[in-house]
Amino acid sequence: MSRTVVWFKRDLRVADHAPLAEAARCDAALALFIIEPAWLDSPECHPRHVAWLLKCLQPLRDELAARGLPLLVRTGDAVEVLAALRREFDFTHLFSHEETGPGWSYERDKAVARWCRTHGVAWTEWPQTGVVRRLKDRRGWAARWQQRMGAPCVPTPTGLCAAPGFATSTLTSALPTLQQLGVAPAPNTPAAGEAAGHAMLASFLGGRALGYRRNLSSPLTAQAGCSRLSEHLAFGTLSMRTLHQATEAAIRRAPGSGGDDPSPARLDPSHRELAYALRGFAGRLRWHCHFMQKLEDEPAIEWRNFARTADGLRSGDGSELQAIDHARLQAWCEGRTGFPMIDACMRQLRATGWLNFRMRAMLVSFAAYHLWLHWREPGLFLAQQFLDFEPGIHWSQMQMQSGTTGINTLRIYSPTKQALDHDPQGEYVRRWVPEFGTPAYPQPIVEERKALAAAKERLYGLRQTREARDEAGDIQQKHGSRKSGLPPSGKRARQARATEAPSADDAQGRLF
Repeated sequence: MSRTVVWFKRDLRVADHAPLAEAARCDAALALFIIEPAWLDSPECHPRHVAWLLKCLQPLRDELAARGLPLLVRTGDAVEVLAALRREFDFTHLFSHEETGPGWSYERDKAVARWCRTHGVAWTEWPQTGVVRRLKDRRGWAARWQQRMGAPCVPTPTGLCAAPGFATSTLTSALPTLQQLGVAPAPNTPAAGEAAGHAMLASFLGGRALGYRRNLSSPLTAQAGCSRLSEHLAFGTLSMRTLHQATEAAIRRAPGSGGDDPSPARLDPSHRELAYALRGFAGRLRWHCHFMQKLEDEPAIEWRNFARTADGLRSGDGSELQAIDHARLQAWCEGRTGFPMIDACMRQLRATGWLNFRMRAMLVSFAAYHLWLHWREPGLFLAQQFLDFEPGIHWSQMQMQSGTTGINTLRIYSPTKQALDHDPQGEYVRRWVPEFGTPAYPQPIVEERKALAAAKERLYGLRQTREARDEAGDIQQKHGSRKSGLPPSGKRARQARATEAPSADDAQGRLF
């Protein structure tokens, strides 16, 4: 007799959910979500994350109940919760999705795997993104992503056989509150749950996507012009495959997208622009998994430089931040650097939990180059603020925007230029920094040109060393995009010249 527990983590949905569908084949099943102290106590967790999670759990519980499956929500260490549940319900199988998360979740999964082996529980995990576990070589990764995302979505089961004795008590028990969890009150969060995710997706594909590429850079237009689906991906209320297939279907439906529709509507520039915008969005879905793969392949990038030749470049590599760095960090976190575009972006982020990508990159660039802060401490603060915190993307981007990957172009954003480009009338700054232009607003914390000159001298000087160039070749081989077409550098270049040219299969697999 097969008895299973479906362990929900960052996959809070019933659609396209392989573990749930497989549970329908079992003789008895329960669904479980564990609110873990390790998460609540982690430096990335913020009350807004917990509040949004709780808002996701109630509709998930309702959807599962409609299919006959109770959702248990328990608080505690994962192994201890599973052990206690097994005393109540002698389950033989544990089903879940794979997770590419921060270090605490990685250690948790290893502990759960040991417990399952010890107690004879068969734990099966399914991938839910394009991330490939135990990947040996990046070649062919893009084709595997396309194969996964193009496969049919997993059908939602209509009926499951619940474990006896759980249904009534589970459906009537209230979810824990923030206060009961020991979590501080949270700022307002947007609509949450699977239905809210589908509604947001429909509004984007149905019209908001028009002008997406143009609107995503400015904080004035991005709030409505971006998809606003990132938190739904981060918590799994929508699957990556659902987004990909819905986007591709919308591209095919768009007049002028290259299909066979001969109607005059194909000539309408707005229709052509919609197809163009959606293709841009579709590409970003691929990049989402590309960056997550980096953390899957090398978990240490959460706290250690990609390029070890960058160790010691800034204070913070294994040492405490210096006092002057701490003062700069606080000013940056509080939005009082004296650079109005920086301060406006930080204040919006703190108030809403969201900021468009270009402005996020500018915040990190300013911390890394103008303030010369190590990426780890600013990264932890931003992880708390981002409702859509996705560890693989976050830490890869923190390092890329800080110049410590060893392979990416150094992107140094001028807050003055960004303000001129994206807030020329000062509307955004006035909204979030009302004291700008008054004696209450602080003077700039650094002299922009001098700070940038010093940063460039250090970084470009480092990249010219033979050690850095040799290491860059190794990093590119393990983590780099295969579309870039960049020749191997340093040691890899010397090795490549002594061997045959890249194969045709490798060249054809370069999607990114």
